[in-house]
Amino acid sequence: MFEARQTMASTSAGDGTPQGAAAGAATGGRGAGGGEWSWFAPPEEERVAPPSSPGARAASPPAPGPYVANPDYGRFDPGSDAVLIRRTLEEIEPISQAVTSYFYALLFVEHPRLRELFPASMDAQRDRLFRALLTAARLIDDERVLVEYLSHLGRGHRKYGTRPEHYPAVGECLIAALTRYAVRTWSEEAEAAWVRAYTAISQIMIDAAAEDERRAPAWWHAEVVSHEMRTADIAVITVRPDQPYPFLAGQYAAVETPWWPKVWRNYSLACAPRTDGLLVFHVKAVPAGWVSGALVHRARPGDVLRLGPPAGTMTVDHSRDSGLLCLGGSTGIAPIKALVEEVARYGRARPVEVFYGARSSHDLYDLDTMREMERRHPWLSVRPVVSEGPSDGLTGRLPDAVRRCGPWHAYDGYLSGPPGMIRSGVDALVGAGIPSDRIRHDSLDDLAVAGS
Repeated sequence: MFEARQTMASTSAGDGTPQGAAAGAATGGRGAGGGEWSWFAPPEEERVAPPSSPGARAASPPAPGPYVANPDYGRFDPGSDAVLIRRTLEEIEPISQAVTSYFYALLFVEHPRLRELFPASMDAQRDRLFRALLTAARLIDDERVLVEYLSHLGRGHRKYGTRPEHYPAVGECLIAALTRYAVRTWSEEAEAAWVRAYTAISQIMIDAAAEDERRAPAWWHAEVVSHEMRTADIAVITVRPDQPYPFLAGQYAAVETPWWPKVWRNYSLACAPRTDGLLVFHVKAVPAGWVSGALVHRARPGDVLRLGPPAGTMTVDHSRDSGLLCLGGSTGIAPIKALVEEVARYGRARPVEVFYGARSSHDLYDLDTMREMERRHPWLSVRPVVSEGPSDGLTGRLPDAVRRCGPWHAYDGYLSGPPGMIRSGVDALVGAGIPSDRIRHDSLDDLAVAGS
């Protein structure tokens, strides 16, 4: 499937001398000097010139060109290599916190310049990079899913300031952490499989970032033009990006505030693309949520945020005539509202059934707007669902209410809300006759940090 054809430069930003090996990696290296950069970058004479590309918004020093991978490790074999990789993953899963801590400690000690790419406090983000690497390793023999997942990561990591020359350091520390903790399954063969896998992983991400750099900035500046409190902890925020923001209804964007630099959180866009270019977000402040708290309680018109590139696949398939069954829990109504606007904008009437869930009627902060849309569009039905207290609609858990109102086999499913609701909602829709390949929702990993 993959050939370890290129990987990142391992030279320092200064004089181009190869950087030192990670302290813990040498013990697991192949032969003498196993922790050397030769794992991911061969001799200087094999260097390939980097392709030219248009500059991004912020001027960055040119990245060293990619390298042809070390031929000592050969071509990636998705069959046998995946078996070795999964054995390692099974061993470290029970001690993943220790492995993650060691990985970051080694990365920051051996490569202190990389520390500035991460937020001051690592509490919420400490394991995201390492977890992403392990997720990619699990997918290593599923080319289609792997490329889609890594391409999204590669594009998204541009906003952090990630450069091609950073990848070798990460790879070395990954191998060092696995060498230290995978004591039962680690071997020269396992090490070689992981090196080949990481070579493939890093190259996909770099290629995706390079392609994205040709057509989009790493981030957008967006000025807050409206801030409306709907409840004590929910705000509807409208922003104006400094240049066109190319998104699809149902997607989300990573947001960074000026008060918490380098801390990004994902929020769904609550509108379809508009002629005035404005974007709308629904944000709920959660306990200990740095970004959500700042956006709800501190942001005001005139403040400038940063937005990462749009992401997510919960979009309308206009090639289908089937109806849309949409479940929106709490601020999860935001992308559902965008989908309704998209169907209306496209001009072809399709039945759209919206179940809007919250704990109480008071928490249905956008119900009046959804009701107004329902009055304008005869193909739209909006059903409020509350789990506690009185209601003029349905009561109980949102997935249970959907089950009671079926059948839904002729519909495509769309879900947005907390991770627990997504999981139970998927089960409800499958049980109601909607095949899983016709159910769309955002990544549960992205949802887990969306509101904080």
